[in-house]
Amino acid sequence: MGTDQKRQDHGLPEPGSRVRDGLTTGPETPLHEDAKQFLTPIWVIFGLSMGPAIAIGLARFAYALLLPSMRADLGWSFADSGAMNTANAAGYLIGALVAAHIGRRVGDKAAFLSGLLLTSAAIGAAGFTANFTSLLLLRVVSGLAGAVAFVAGAGLTSAAASGGSRSRVPTMLGIYSAGAGIGITASALAVPPLVSDMGWRAGWLALGALGLAATICGSLVLSHTPEPSYRVHVARGGWSARFMARKMVSFALFGAGYIAYATFIVAYLRTNDGFDSRSIAAFWALLGLAAVVTAFAWGPILARLKGGWGASATIATVAAGAALPLIWHGPASAYLSSILFGGSVLAVITAVTSFARKAAKPHAWTAAIAALTIAFGTGQCIGPLLSGALSDGPNGVRAGLWLSVGILALASVVAAFQPEPAAD
Repeated sequence: MGTDQKRQDHGLPEPGSRVRDGLTTGPETPLHEDAKQFLTPIWVIFGLSMGPAIAIGLARFAYALLLPSMRADLGWSFADSGAMNTANAAGYLIGALVAAHIGRRVGDKAAFLSGLLLTSAAIGAAGFTANFTSLLLLRVVSGLAGAVAFVAGAGLTSAAASGGSRSRVPTMLGIYSAGAGIGITASALAVPPLVSDMGWRAGWLALGALGLAATICGSLVLSHTPEPSYRVHVARGGWSARFMARKMVSFALFGAGYIAYATFIVAYLRTNDGFDSRSIAAFWALLGLAAVVTAFAWGPILARLKGGWGASATIATVAAGAALPLIWHGPASAYLSSILFGGSVLAVITAVTSFARKAAKPHAWTAAIAALTIAFGTGQCIGPLLSGALSDGPNGVRAGLWLSVGILALASVVAAFQPEPAAD
């Protein structure tokens, strides 16, 4: 029996046909053939990296720069402060749950651009209210829209990277993730001076303006990016949650661990090491720049590491960076911490995204990335509450940061047990 007849007997679509919502709609150029023409211009990936720049750099990390001023002005406890990032993480989790469905319905390009716009608007709107509930809701919205933009952007980047050498893919995904470093650096340059002179409200407005500028940059490259395929493989779903279980557990633990540092390290340095606004700006800018620069350094390394070793190595480096200021006080320790943490925290995302791309069929990339993002978001919801509650105890924020280090160490161990996907 011929191959074509076998496909018909099993109800499979013809090779190259497009299947959407279970219906075969006709021939489609293979994804990797479409993507080859988009591989050369690196500036396209930099444009897509505005997704992480807004969703992670501005909507999540930059909150740490505003937190000391907001706590002083609004009388928040560390638990209240942590609840704000838990709200953002909860929104991010919801967004991850619906991102693949939205991308399937409207296309990843539309989902990406809409997510960026809504995230930027929610960030800027936080400067117009001091009401705790309103701020919580805005944090939820920024997290939800940011997750949709991030997952859709990762799908677009995976599609644009197709057709090149396998070793180049982690580098391309690393450039995408490094957009968060661009957002962190931009917020470090813009926010601390404004907060020092005009208060935290001005900081939120500045972040909203930066988000809108980044959205414009991201929109300019969409016409040069292939739309990811959502063809359905009838015989199997294209990825296995069971196979990726250890990767998802480790990514959830990473989400719970890193966010305590991202939320409370600025408050810790102000209280324990006497950092002023200028020192904080330098610390935060160094963290962001390290994230951008090491996107290129980690790419070739991750391409050579098999199974979960890429994620394990990057998470271990994050844990070392988070532990440094707790062991050794002073500016030198803090700045080295920012280099280690910033230079590896986004590489974890690159390692996990690259693994998902190897472990899933092309039509399931966005769905697999979304599933991992759900695990990550679940951890992020738990981390700020635990670290915030500990920080309100007798040992202060130091206890919350040590919890972060312990969880990160556990995440690194779990990641190491993830096997490599089969070659097919």
